[in-house]
Amino acid sequence: MGTSESAENYLETILILSKRRPVVRSVDIAEELGFKKSSVSVAMKNLREKNHITVTREGFIYLTESGKEIADMIYERHELLTQWLTRLGVDPKVAAQDACRIEHVISKESFEAIKRHIK
Repeated sequence: MGTSESAENYLETILILSKRRPVVRSVDIAEELGFKKSSVSVAMKNLREKNHITVTREGFIYLTESGKEIADMIYERHELLTQWLTRLGVDPKVAAQDACRIEHVISKESFEAIKRHIK
């Protein structure tokens, strides 16, 4: 897919926020990630240029089909890897942090093998 880890994190955050809120705005993303609004604005511009999101005149952010596909993939990896590490005895907080790093670098082949093994 060729997206950066940063872009994947933003897309995943938009997905997560959209499950909790009726609309997602840059300020919500900044608050969730602890980033400056200016940094989030630059990232949203880049995601918009790559057609991963759309932004309404009111500033509401929505995932496009390609953005949702990436966000769903990263979210699935995060959830499954967190659960797997927790079952192996890793502290849940550490498991979530490690899963967040692993989810961006693991190959599709390795992830699918882990997924088959767990289920």
